[in-house]
Amino acid sequence: MAVHVASPRIWSRDLQKAWSTWGSRLCSQSSSSTQPSHHPRTQAEKAKRRQAREKAILSSDVNDPGLLWSDKEKITYTAALVPGEKKDTTLPFPQSYSPEYVEFGWYQWWEKQGFFSPEQHSKQPHAVDKYFSFCIPPPNVTGTLHLGHALTVAIEDALARWRRMQGCKVLWVPGCDHAGIATQSVVERKLMREQGKCRRDYSREEFLKQVWRWKDEKGDEIYHQLRKLGASLDWNRACFTMDPDFSSAVTEAFIRLCDSGLIYRSEALVNWSCALEWTQRSCLAGLFCLFPVISRKWSSGSCLREVAVSTTRPETMLGDVAIAVHPDDPRYKDLHGKHCRHPFTERLLPIVTDSMVDVTFGTGAVKVTPAHDHTDFLLSQRHSLPRLTGVKRFDARERVITALMERKLFRGKKEHPMSLPICSRSGDVIEPLLKKQWFVRCQEMGRKAVQVSERALNVWLHQVEIMPIDWCISRQLWWGHQIPAYRVTLENSKDTEEQEQWVWGRSAAEARQRAAVKFGVNPDAITLTQDPDVLDTWFSSGLFPFAMLGWPQQTEDLKQFYPNSILETGSDLIFFWVARMVMLGRELTGQLPFKQVLFHSLVRDKYGRKMSKSLGNVIDPLDVISGVSLERLQEKVREGNLDPRESVVAMEAQKKDFPKGIPECGTDALRFALCSYKAQGEDISLSVSHVLSCRHFCNKMWQTVRFTLTTLHDASLPTSLNAARWVRHTVQQCERGFQSYELHTVTSALHSFWLHSLCDVYLVNREKQVAVSVLYHCVSISLALLSPIMPFLTEELWQRLLPYADSDGTSRSLCVQPYPKTSQLEHWCFPKEEADFSLVQEVVRVARLLRAQCQLTKERPDCERTSSFC
Repeated sequence: MAVHVASPRIWSRDLQKAWSTWGSRLCSQSSSSTQPSHHPRTQAEKAKRRQAREKAILSSDVNDPGLLWSDKEKITYTAALVPGEKKDTTLPFPQSYSPEYVEFGWYQWWEKQGFFSPEQHSKQPHAVDKYFSFCIPPPNVTGTLHLGHALTVAIEDALARWRRMQGCKVLWVPGCDHAGIATQSVVERKLMREQGKCRRDYSREEFLKQVWRWKDEKGDEIYHQLRKLGASLDWNRACFTMDPDFSSAVTEAFIRLCDSGLIYRSEALVNWSCALEWTQRSCLAGLFCLFPVISRKWSSGSCLREVAVSTTRPETMLGDVAIAVHPDDPRYKDLHGKHCRHPFTERLLPIVTDSMVDVTFGTGAVKVTPAHDHTDFLLSQRHSLPRLTGVKRFDARERVITALMERKLFRGKKEHPMSLPICSRSGDVIEPLLKKQWFVRCQEMGRKAVQVSERALNVWLHQVEIMPIDWCISRQLWWGHQIPAYRVTLENSKDTEEQEQWVWGRSAAEARQRAAVKFGVNPDAITLTQDPDVLDTWFSSGLFPFAMLGWPQQTEDLKQFYPNSILETGSDLIFFWVARMVMLGRELTGQLPFKQVLFHSLVRDKYGRKMSKSLGNVIDPLDVISGVSLERLQEKVREGNLDPRESVVAMEAQKKDFPKGIPECGTDALRFALCSYKAQGEDISLSVSHVLSCRHFCNKMWQTVRFTLTTLHDASLPTSLNAARWVRHTVQQCERGFQSYELHTVTSALHSFWLHSLCDVYLVNREKQVAVSVLYHCVSISLALLSPIMPFLTEELWQRLLPYADSDGTSRSLCVQPYPKTSQLEHWCFPKEEADFSLVQEVVRVARLLRAQCQLTKERPDCERTSSFC
């Protein structure tokens, strides 16, 4: 099975953009010529861009009125309705469109009827022998969805509903990710804020109970949002990555990969969040100290000269193992192969040459501390240098500087900017730490995936194959899947950190049996200690496409729906999620996990910033659907854990963008607006005013059907030749748009047809019965075309028209009706008439434009005052 991309051109552009950002970040320690020429922005560049955007927000034109809107009449559905029962559409037709009225009750009825379940497939007269399966990218359980998630839902639900109406057996699985780091940090802050306690004040079991309690409170909120967005998910198959069955799949994956040698335990340098109570983000002084060069390695030797070494981290000097210089630096040509004596420990440090050294930085000589710096760690591998660990950094800093001064080896300091990595979760400084952890061999898995992939996918997986760094999957957390590996201690053995022995198993009993066989001892002579770490969240989410179907058990769902038909997700997840699913799926199931990949762009605010909780610029889709006041928007910012500066910026942006809050737009308008953007291309700068204009389009549809109902007199209307002529071209455009996954062409075609063909032209001709028939069928067909994108409004209007159809439809729903096909209308194809009719449409358009420019009305002139014209 090969992975095909929906659009090779789009895939390649997004893929290269993502790799230039993420791939080079992980491969930054490699000097390989295969490394991309594009590098991620430096911390200074990011800070400059952020400051420019903040300035744009804080200094915006005060005369900018922001989003202007007026309150609309809210109409509610007042009839008694038991949840899950069908709504009564025989009630009087409201005068105006109200999202709250339209959306009430439909989703519960759809869900109770089982329309979203693949088991419904066999009941459909138009069913075909094809399946369409995929999963929703599982959102983190830590909070609520924002408009970026809403874009994902709008696109995926449109595809699911379209395929279901085509007669396919559709399975769309909902789920949530346990989000190890994010969830634990949120709960820890909550406990500290409410109880003044930290994680270490609880036992592991007690703390996990607190996390599960918080998850149970918050988890349903995301599912509520998905239902409000109209997502046609099969809720009976909802999947949480910490569920027992999913946890068993995670354990099985770890065991199999360990058995095949693809997971191993090793000591390596990892990024470590120190959880300090302070951070250092700005400039740090560069210090200069002296290392004396000696003449002979194996004796005290005489001092030939001194080498001045610059460092921003004097506290790491106790872990120095070498001095590195560039091989072409003329200042140190005579020192190649010589040794320096460490000013404190008297150790002899070799002077090594390496092209990674920057001759223009500092003195051109750098000390090598493998246990502290990623680049130094790579140098230690190249030159076979030892690795030493020392005491805590800030405890050592002042002592080292003082000792250098006392020995008269301190040569001053100089201010210069540096890049200091900061933990995005806690704001703490991230430090490299030499630590034994579990790793996945990416090269081997990537190589296997390349062999079965095609076209542009090879470009990315080739980068995975040559990555010099394997994937560290250990996380020092309590919330998550505890690693099913056990440290073995044998009776009368000396188990040291350097000679530790490990086994793995699906249970402690299995691990004990494995250890007994491996070491040839009695199981009772073995003491096992499970690794307290948990697995990286991306490890479990990488199993989602097949674990959600019951893997490793050979379930019916796995047999029917795997590989998934498509993966649809944001382009920012190419590296973090997509590639890992490809590698793990190929290794564990023998197949790639999906047949096609569709990426959409990121949603940004009007200032170009990515929507992020840490910036306070996220918008809850429910606030756009139901409306929200400015006061409530600002209250949400205050409730978050934002940096004070970010909080000020966020609230100022809200005041200028939404001075009256956000109006009620409704789910259908939001979905239509999201789908109307070109998803595969540049990032989306979503405007709420655009959503509001789509609400006006909903009202246009409402008034059109309301008018149509007043013209219908007969209980049944014959299919009209003219109706087929009118709508055939639009059906063809929608068909092509869905097949190419370009939903913006679908929304454009339907918007144009409804406004410029149906309303502007045809509604003026309503005298004859044949015209009424054409009107009825045009409206009915266009509602079916719109149904995947605007499910609530189209269902409400279609049900209103249903009594005029040929058959009784008391339990029918538009969402399971056949989607209009061009092939059904081919015999009504009249190219010449269609070409000629464009002239009629243009005449009507110009006439309407002139009437508006001249401010003409439908009122008859006053004959007494204009008798000469009467």
